[in-house]
Amino acid sequence: MHWMVIYMPEIRVALIGVGNSASALIQGTQYYKDAKENTTVPGLMHVNYGGYHIRDIHFVAAFEVNKDKIGKDLSQAIWVKPNCCEKFADVPNLGVKVSPAPILDGVAPHMRETFNVYDDTKTDKASVVKILKETKTQVLVNYLPVGSHDAARFYAQAAIDAGCAFVNCIPEFIGSNSEESVKFEKAGLPVLGDDIKSQVGATILHRSLVRLCLDRGVIVDETYQLNLGGDTDFQNMTVENRLKSKRVSKTEAVTSLVPYALPTRIGPSDYVPFLKNKKICYISLKGRKFGDRPINISVKLEVEDSPNSAGVVIDLIRAAKIALDRKIAGALLSMPSYAFKHPPIQVPDSQAREWTEDWIAGKRER
Repeated sequence: MHWMVIYMPEIRVALIGVGNSASALIQGTQYYKDAKENTTVPGLMHVNYGGYHIRDIHFVAAFEVNKDKIGKDLSQAIWVKPNCCEKFADVPNLGVKVSPAPILDGVAPHMRETFNVYDDTKTDKASVVKILKETKTQVLVNYLPVGSHDAARFYAQAAIDAGCAFVNCIPEFIGSNSEESVKFEKAGLPVLGDDIKSQVGATILHRSLVRLCLDRGVIVDETYQLNLGGDTDFQNMTVENRLKSKRVSKTEAVTSLVPYALPTRIGPSDYVPFLKNKKICYISLKGRKFGDRPINISVKLEVEDSPNSAGVVIDLIRAAKIALDRKIAGALLSMPSYAFKHPPIQVPDSQAREWTEDWIAGKRER
């Protein structure tokens, strides 16, 4: 009797933080698990991305500081307050118990009550690496709050110690920082970052407006972007000192397109609790067209915040696994230029998309 072994592709993923973004991501993997490969899925580059289907993503670990989420199955933890992401998919029991995480600077003093923080005095930092190794995690996704400078670097090192690829969704510069990314290069592991760019969010819309003006010969004199939201991300960012890298990331995403100095203001982020997971963005642009005649553009964007980035992260997870398969070490360039606000290399979005398609097909090294 001959036995045939059938290879089933699998991407083993761990999450740092089980907030609204994690909820949208997990729901999305269920929502599209049976998507046909020849169909178009809103928010995904491809149903089959370099040989990996959406259903190949398996969550194997998660880390949290909220005492009501710790110990619960991941499928239950995504509905625990203060999470407010709308339900758009049923999530079965995932068999993944949420683990306690070291707090570090991931919790600002003004967020301790909202995050319902547990007493982490007995949490061994080494437990994170231990769990990643025990669960055979391949891709570690960072969903820490904005301003988590030390915590982001702790988890980046944990990924290295456990042999994982690292996807950095927050505006702490890991993949785009040569000192940080070289650590992954020496370890023979890929790092993808930094600061997730939503499917159609404030940054991509702002970039598109500026690009349109430049392509049509308009001189952009000044521009600003204001954002409102009601989830914990916006509440966390009410403290200005946690916004520093976020402001740099969002600003450079826009100004990097312009070949001259551009007066720009990105922010502030204002917290409006009753908006919940809704995000409202106002963009204003002033410029000069033929004859130095003025042109003013004002735009309002309103979206559900967390699902807006979930599809991009699904593609990033699959890109990270391909990078592991190809033994790419250090900062990935193609997909991050498409998917992040602050990638290692800033290029126009159309070029970034072309780079990524070429990389998936094996025509680009990174």
